[in-house]
Amino acid sequence: MSFERRPTDTWQRDIPGARWFKADLHVHTIDDHPGGRAELPAGLSGDPADPDVLSRYARLFLRSSVANGVQVIGLTPHSPRAGRTPETSAVWKIVDEWNQGDDDDGIPFREKIYAVFPGFEPNVDDGASGVHLLLLFDPEMGRDRYLSLYDAIMDGRTPWEYSALRPTPRDADDVFATLDRSQSESSQSATPWRYIALAPHFQGTHGVFREMRSGVLDRFPCARLSGYELGDDKLPSEFVKVSKPANFLLPFMKENRQGFFHASDAWSIEDLGQRHTWMKLASPRVEALRQAFIANDSRMRIGFERDRDGKMRPIEGSPDITLNKRPWLKQVDIHGSASFFGMKGNSSPQIRLSPDVTCIIGGSMTGKSTFLDGLRVHIDAPLPNDKSIREQVEIRGRGIFGAGSPVVDIDCPGSDPTAPPHERWPAQFFAQNELQRLAIEQSAVEDILARLVPSETRGIEERDTELRDLDSRLHDMTKRLADLDDSLAEAEQAHARARNAKGALEAFSEAGVETLHQASRERQRWTEARRSAETIRHDIRRVALAVRSLDIPGSEPGTAGSPVLESGTTDETNLERRWKRLDEQIGLIEQELDGWLDDAAGIVAALERNQDGLRVAVERALAERGLDAGKLREVQELNRQASLLPSYEANLDQTRKRLHDAEEQFARARNERRALVVEQRKAFDRVLAEVEREFGKRIRARRTDDGDFRPLERFLRNLRQKGITRWWNDLNDSRKPSPDELFEGLGPDTSRQSLEEWVKDLDPPLDDPLDGMGMSEAVQATFRESITRARRRELAALRSPDHYLLELRMDDGSYRRLDELSGGQRVSVLLSLLLETEDTRPLVVDQPEDELDNRFLFETVLPALKKLKGRRQVIVATHDANIVVNGDADMVIQLEATANRGRVACSGAIEEPAIRDAIVRTVDGGEDAFRLRRRKYGF
Repeated sequence: MSFERRPTDTWQRDIPGARWFKADLHVHTIDDHPGGRAELPAGLSGDPADPDVLSRYARLFLRSSVANGVQVIGLTPHSPRAGRTPETSAVWKIVDEWNQGDDDDGIPFREKIYAVFPGFEPNVDDGASGVHLLLLFDPEMGRDRYLSLYDAIMDGRTPWEYSALRPTPRDADDVFATLDRSQSESSQSATPWRYIALAPHFQGTHGVFREMRSGVLDRFPCARLSGYELGDDKLPSEFVKVSKPANFLLPFMKENRQGFFHASDAWSIEDLGQRHTWMKLASPRVEALRQAFIANDSRMRIGFERDRDGKMRPIEGSPDITLNKRPWLKQVDIHGSASFFGMKGNSSPQIRLSPDVTCIIGGSMTGKSTFLDGLRVHIDAPLPNDKSIREQVEIRGRGIFGAGSPVVDIDCPGSDPTAPPHERWPAQFFAQNELQRLAIEQSAVEDILARLVPSETRGIEERDTELRDLDSRLHDMTKRLADLDDSLAEAEQAHARARNAKGALEAFSEAGVETLHQASRERQRWTEARRSAETIRHDIRRVALAVRSLDIPGSEPGTAGSPVLESGTTDETNLERRWKRLDEQIGLIEQELDGWLDDAAGIVAALERNQDGLRVAVERALAERGLDAGKLREVQELNRQASLLPSYEANLDQTRKRLHDAEEQFARARNERRALVVEQRKAFDRVLAEVEREFGKRIRARRTDDGDFRPLERFLRNLRQKGITRWWNDLNDSRKPSPDELFEGLGPDTSRQSLEEWVKDLDPPLDDPLDGMGMSEAVQATFRESITRARRRELAALRSPDHYLLELRMDDGSYRRLDELSGGQRVSVLLSLLLETEDTRPLVVDQPEDELDNRFLFETVLPALKKLKGRRQVIVATHDANIVVNGDADMVIQLEATANRGRVACSGAIEEPAIRDAIVRTVDGGEDAFRLRRRKYGF
């Protein structure tokens, strides 16, 4: 019975290139029911050899695999059939159902389970009681060849007898010879297949190391094995090189490119995947399995780790991108024929990327840098700090996507499609030569160090944010305190004016000013009365003059119209007498009024003399109290000022309280910042210790406390005092003080404590702390005179961040600082740290090999690059075949270009023949780079 694989593009459509799968390569089936351990699952009954029962069993098996998240299965019973006929093979029922059948939801099983490898676990005739092997095959070999090959290996012997497992009469060498002959025959057919051999429970019962013991590597064909199955309670890291069997096994495994793996050795479908290994495969074939074991440092992850109690648990953060939330870019679509990568017609170029390592290759001027710079500009990622590199990136970036205003779509699975592009895909970019320039930037070094130890990264970042916030808050507080100082000064002045006014009024009262005022008021009343009397006298004189000038007419007797009195008679004499009496009375008034005015003048004169005497006495009394007599004229204003004293006192108290509270807040913020700095240094100490452990003596990292002098230098230069600037410039870095040290050395605020008192309180006493900072007496005096209260606070608010220094160990054992290294050495150090960090942000590097030598590439870059797989998306544009091939690229994109148009010539996993040919043709040193891989991979 042949096998024709039904194709599906689900897996590579979801994740381009090679991808991670949860694999269980050691699973028993119901074919082993004669041994008594394999039983039908709950809810299924009948004869295990009944084909109908086996069909139902196959579906239950696959559904359990899906439920347990197992995507790659190795079917490895001791017996390949439950009965005597081919139709009774549970292994092949499972293979057929996976290839042809649909789950209950209508989705094909092959779209839920990536690969099912038929196999078996024979007990070969080596050692005291036989050694188990796991043999896995491509299903293309077909059912009949699969069963006949098993029969040939067993030499016709049945595997089970009275519930006991029987070994084959053949030893391992004979078994491998049989396998090789059968495979060689298939290579000439239309359906070639391959196989892989593994050592199950190699330290347990019937394990090769348990049975063969000493000399196992010579007595057993271990070189034919691809991997060794760990015991359930073992991890690869627990094999210590100085103890057996690690002391001889590990070198052997390294030489033969073998790996450790975990598998369930499950006898029931419920136990599927209870032990498993994450494997990176580019195809659902045995060859992909073999290559995963060969490149086990980058394509395999043991699925378990120990918890704090030493118990085994599944690893946190599965490498499968579909099961974690690390950001990655899956695809770039460019719509618009006018752009560099645009295409004529309705088609639009699609550039697909791996969530792990993607290498972009191609000849010069094919658009590798253009594509990466275009992505950088398009998603609005931070541009290079270096001006010349930034301009190049911007020019290339606009060139790829800018022409013709094409529409660019980026597919970032799991991200918010409405978020800004750089939030959806927060990639960290490094253009050509940018790493070399960036290596001397303190912020870049600190950022990389902060991400080296995952357990410290979040705390370091949070504290760094808090420190920056506190720096900003303290800076703002200095401005508020300065404003409060001004408000307090104004409040104190207003209060002083009111208080002085009140005091002046009280002093005036004590000096007799009120008596003087009373005398003044009395004199003023008499002066006003005399002035009024004079007005009256003037008016009376005018009346008297009119009376005296009046001509009273006479009358002739008998004249018509003569006045007639009531008595009927005319008495002119009587009228005249009356007028004269009136004139006389007015004269008397004038005399009395003149007399009154003379008396009033005397009184006024007396009052003036009294007032003058009182004024002299008051002025003398005021002078004795130190008061200005001229203030006597401002009594009204003084009264107004004095009346405002209560409100001025309340305002002054409130202003003082606000200033006091603000100063306490300022002090608390400084103390909080000091505590954060201490915690941050402790965290970085742990990181630096990890750098020492990770890199040994090759790279050394040190911290200089308060080593970034730029904030303090700007402050001192702004004082604009040549002596202070000269003093600072003459200091070497080791003697330059921190802002806190300079603040403390400045001494007390002289408004609160004298410098002399402060110096006396020091323990031990010093002449002047600034002496120890190299300041001359003249500079000290200038410095203190320049530091106002506001500048004192500004100095207190300053912080010199710590400086982190990276050093590279030279061949002679000495260390050189990063800024003393060549460009290539700088890049080597920085790239080492970048690749070792646990940062999950995508990393995009353009031609890192430009500054690297092969020794560093092989010893540092490539191993680190492999460790990143399953943890971080890495995109590299390169001309170096070593990065592509020996770096185990999961996706390779070959670009081609004419003068003004680029295109994707081909893309795919490195195992694909077209990709291998593209690497050999286009990448520098391609053939040489493949030579080693040919020996390892069989290319």
